[in-house]
Amino acid sequence: MKYNFKNVEKFHQDKWDFSIKKDGEQEKCYVLEMFPYPSGRIHMGHLRNYVIGDVIARYKRARGFEVLHPIGWDAFGLPAENAARDNNINPATWTKRNIDNMRAQLKSIGLSYNWERELSTCDPEYYKYEQKFFLDFFKHGLAYRKESWVNWDPVDQTVLANEQVVDGKGWRSGAVVEKRKLSQWFLKITDFTEDLLKSLQDLKNWPEKVKIMQERWIGKSEGVTIEFEIVGLNKKLKVFTTYPHTLFGASFCAVAAEHPIVCDLKSKETQSFINGIKTKGENDEKIGIYTGLKVKHPFLGKELPLYVANFILMEYGEGAIFGCPAHDQRDFEFAQKYGLPIIPVVCKEVAQTIEYLNEAYTGDGVMFNSEFLNGLTVSEAKEVIIKKLEERGIGKRTINYRLHDWGVSRQRYWGCPIPITYCKDCGTVPVPEKDLPVVLPTDVEFTSGGNPLDKHPTWKFVDCPKCGKQAERETDTFDTFFESSWYFAAFCSENKSINKDACNRFMPVDYYIGGIEHAVLHLLYSRFFCRALTKCGYFGIQEPFSTLVTQGMVCHVTYKDENGKWLFPEEARGLIEQGATVQIGKVEKMSKSKKNTVDPDFIIEKYGADTARLLVLSDTPPEKDMEWSDDGVEGCFRYINKLWRMVMQLKPVNVHYDNEGVTGEFLEYRKKIHKLLHGLTDDLESCRLNCTVAKFREMTNLIAEIDVKSGKSLIGEGICILIRVIEPFIPHLAESLWQEIGGEGMLYLQPWPRAIDSLLVNDMVTVAVQINGKLRTTVEVEINLSQEKLKKIAMDSVSSKIDQSKIRTIYAVPNKIVNIVI
Repeated sequence: MKYNFKNVEKFHQDKWDFSIKKDGEQEKCYVLEMFPYPSGRIHMGHLRNYVIGDVIARYKRARGFEVLHPIGWDAFGLPAENAARDNNINPATWTKRNIDNMRAQLKSIGLSYNWERELSTCDPEYYKYEQKFFLDFFKHGLAYRKESWVNWDPVDQTVLANEQVVDGKGWRSGAVVEKRKLSQWFLKITDFTEDLLKSLQDLKNWPEKVKIMQERWIGKSEGVTIEFEIVGLNKKLKVFTTYPHTLFGASFCAVAAEHPIVCDLKSKETQSFINGIKTKGENDEKIGIYTGLKVKHPFLGKELPLYVANFILMEYGEGAIFGCPAHDQRDFEFAQKYGLPIIPVVCKEVAQTIEYLNEAYTGDGVMFNSEFLNGLTVSEAKEVIIKKLEERGIGKRTINYRLHDWGVSRQRYWGCPIPITYCKDCGTVPVPEKDLPVVLPTDVEFTSGGNPLDKHPTWKFVDCPKCGKQAERETDTFDTFFESSWYFAAFCSENKSINKDACNRFMPVDYYIGGIEHAVLHLLYSRFFCRALTKCGYFGIQEPFSTLVTQGMVCHVTYKDENGKWLFPEEARGLIEQGATVQIGKVEKMSKSKKNTVDPDFIIEKYGADTARLLVLSDTPPEKDMEWSDDGVEGCFRYINKLWRMVMQLKPVNVHYDNEGVTGEFLEYRKKIHKLLHGLTDDLESCRLNCTVAKFREMTNLIAEIDVKSGKSLIGEGICILIRVIEPFIPHLAESLWQEIGGEGMLYLQPWPRAIDSLLVNDMVTVAVQINGKLRTTVEVEINLSQEKLKKIAMDSVSSKIDQSKIRTIYAVPNKIVNIVI
């Protein structure tokens, strides 16, 4: 009676066919998990992500939807290039081998993908379309090239977008990011800034925290741009601020190291300091250097020293600030370090004065020490000073955004070539569409560092498409986020291009599943791409993802040996069994570095794919982190075998749902089964997958309680329902059980069972029983029970608590309350 998963899982996987029908007339449902980078092995985070999506896809098919559920590979990127350098292998070969490995792993899980739509972003047949998009962006003014200061990763030797710098370090390498001035290609994401911000409110099925993260990254600020006169130079220093009311507390001005004014500074000491500024981490010490220049205060006429400081961002506002140490913590720390005045101008109450501050005061309050602003509230003062600045022609009300245009140039080989040619006579020339794709050369070497394309002896030299003279190709490649910003649209058509009709049919993605770590980078770029492609006429879609499911991480306890060396869980168990000392640490996200990982292949081989699937869905909501446990694995495996044995023992003789004649005790069981069916269906609609698992496990126990001889017909109905509702979660077992009970065809093609409305009506009600107005107990009675019967049941329920001879009267309100008055 033991369920032999090894005999059935591959058998059913080979029979399932989830291909999209051509010209289907069903209502669509597009389910997509964020596609993986082909590292060569899937991990438990992958498994959880893909299984969540697979449950939704299988459920929606059963509800009659035409489900698009594709898979592909985010195949460009530095890891392949690094592997090529380290192992003397071509990145394409390394990537293809990894894809083959991971494809086999994903198929072993039983995922219901449209494999016929599989794509890889490193395939020229894929990236030729994005080269065409880029040329159209260029034509529509959405792509441009300029020289600018960029974030340079000295380890990966490439430019990083602002979003790829985390606490002043490269998001992949962890290296301290430097500033360099390079000519780069940019996409004009700022053309859509306000729309990207406002449209967040329309994304009703996105997690609020993701919308907040995007809102903060876009960073809309309303303030004023002030022009300060630079003493001794015929130049003005522009400063954007959202705190103009603190202007009378200004004691210095400061600019970013990349600010144009820095070009006028000839001091070797100043230049040495500027060259040493590499990071802009929030927690760094605030340091600067006096430039020797001063600026005039707009109202007081006093001169303020001008510094270059490491905490000023050129990307924000004008790359310059006026420092008010009393009311900005960074300015406060800077002023303390360099002995600058700290002049408070805001206090909590009008009569209060501040002689000394231990930290900056950033709260609301009343103005003082501020001439014509004295006595005003902060909000009143802002309006008054902005008006004064505008009247004097030295200020202008300004809306500023933190979001800047997206730099997409990367100095590396393994990426999509940028389809641009540079000619001495013709300048910047787009590659003609007929010559796309511009394909990467295969004969490259990686040992000398830098970008292999730039050093290639022949590939970069080409005839100019306009004049025919010798020219050079652009040797930078696209940021890999370029590929992942439109792949969801490519899946809509069979040839991996953007087909307008197909995109308008399937887009937006109805359920998009992936990690919260992509809240800014990938999701923001994808939203921009939809708007840019719509502007260029490719389709008419603004938002790519309707419902966003941000699945939590898979976590595991960590282990170290007595020397502090990380241990794999199996190593730790072995040492513990031998009596050795093992340090048991915190439960943390599974990671290779801390070795607290579990190999999905091992679980699938030992317990089966269904056990692995059930485990990552059982106890934790999809959006929460889940803790992996060996007991959990064993528990899921036991349930699967228990269910198999139960169905084999109770095996119904025919498959049906017709039990209208059920009465009495069995009617109550039938009602409970249909209420569970109704509840778990609601849970599936709301992606409460762990709640669904709890309900079908409860249904399993309920069916096991029914008397085998007299309740055989009801058992058959319950088992039919149970097998169908477990299929999205544990499809191999469900398919096997369906065949065992004589179900027609394959289970995955069967419709979802419908809970019968009449069985969902609650025909019992809870009635309160009071004695002299005080609640003594409650009773379950039939709805609309007559008053006489209701009084008798109430009396019986409290008979041991009262002397019936002393009862004066009994009041009864049907379906609500009985009050016995003594």
